[in-house]
Amino acid sequence: MDIVFSLDKLPSLVQNFWDAYGSRSIFALKGSMGAGKTTFVRALMDHLGVADQVSSPTYSIVNHYITSGGRDCYHLDLYRISGMEEALDLGMDELVDGNGICFIEWPEIVASLLPSDTVWLEFFTVNGNQRRLKVTEPG
Repeated sequence: MDIVFSLDKLPSLVQNFWDAYGSRSIFALKGSMGAGKTTFVRALMDHLGVADQVSSPTYSIVNHYITSGGRDCYHLDLYRISGMEEALDLGMDELVDGNGICFIEWPEIVASLLPSDTVWLEFFTVNGNQRRLKVTEPG
């Protein structure tokens, strides 16, 4: 999947995305700051029926939510993580091996921990209101 979209079309995009990839548990989100990673996750959490206010985990590193169906969702922002040891101290290996859904921003530092069926999403800014999303499925 490689699509250019405007932010006002995000609800329909996440619905189509979840229809295609919702059977997966681990999603690795790459892209520069402001490219739309957190905005995309917020829209997905809304689609999944998360009742809580979804916020960026930049400072908390891991935010935990529960879907309307009772499934655990974890939103991680690893931008401030200094290395694999710190990621393991945070329980990263347990999160990716668990039964929850994980959305991981800045996943490069823990790529070796991610399962082979991880879905990789890369976000690009096209202009102020448009983004490009490239999804790479495990092969």
